[in-house]
Amino acid sequence: MALMLLGYAHAEPTSQAQSTDDSLRLYAVNIVQDPPQSWTGYGVYLGKGLIITAAHVVGSAAHTKPSVRIAGMDLPAKAIKESSYEWMDLTLLSIDEQKLPIYLRMRRMPLCEKAPWVGEPVIVAIPEGTARSHIMSPWLLPPAYRTRLSTVISDVATTGNSGSGVFDAGQKCLLGIMSRKIFTRADAESEPKDIAKYFVPASTIAKFIPAEYRF
Repeated sequence: MALMLLGYAHAEPTSQAQSTDDSLRLYAVNIVQDPPQSWTGYGVYLGKGLIITAAHVVGSAAHTKPSVRIAGMDLPAKAIKESSYEWMDLTLLSIDEQKLPIYLRMRRMPLCEKAPWVGEPVIVAIPEGTARSHIMSPWLLPPAYRTRLSTVISDVATTGNSGSGVFDAGQKCLLGIMSRKIFTRADAESEPKDIAKYFVPASTIAKFIPAEYRF
C-alpha cells in the first residue's frame, strides 16, 4: 500500500502560486483552551466572527473556555454548535467581530460547492504556513475506512493537523476541516504507519452550520 500512495506526481508550486497559497493563512487560526492543551489546535475563520474547527480540538466548550488566536490577538470564543468526535467532529465558534481589524471583518471564506475529486490539488493552511497535497482515492485505504472516512489526503507528515483547513488550490474555497490520521499496523507488535489524513468535507460543514449563520 505504501508504494501505491506514492503514485501521484507532486509538482512544486511556483513562487506566484506560493504567494497565493500564503494568502490563505489570513483565515487560519489557533484554538487555545484554558488550561492550554499540550498541542496546537487549529481552525478556519469563515467571516462574521465565525470559526469552524474540529470538535476534539475544543473539547466541551462549556468546560474548556476556548479562545481564538487571530490577527495577533487572543479573543474569547463561545460555542454555537458542537458535535461529537465520532459522529461529525465539528464545532462552530463565535468571537466578537468588532474586535477584529477591518481587513478581516470584510473577509468571507466560502465553502466549496463541488465534491473533491481524486488527484485534485489542495492547500492545507495553518497560521505558520501552507503545504500542498492531493486528494487521495479512498480505495487506497483499509476497507473499514473507505466509506466512513472517504475524503482524505496522502501527505501526512507535511500538512496541518486537527482543525486546519483544506482548501481547493484553484478556487481557494474551503474543502474541509482536518479531523484525524488514518494508520495501519503490520501486526499488533509493530509501530503504526500513517497513510492518510481524513478531513470533514464542505458538504457536511454546510449542513452542520445553522441556517441563521450561513452567508
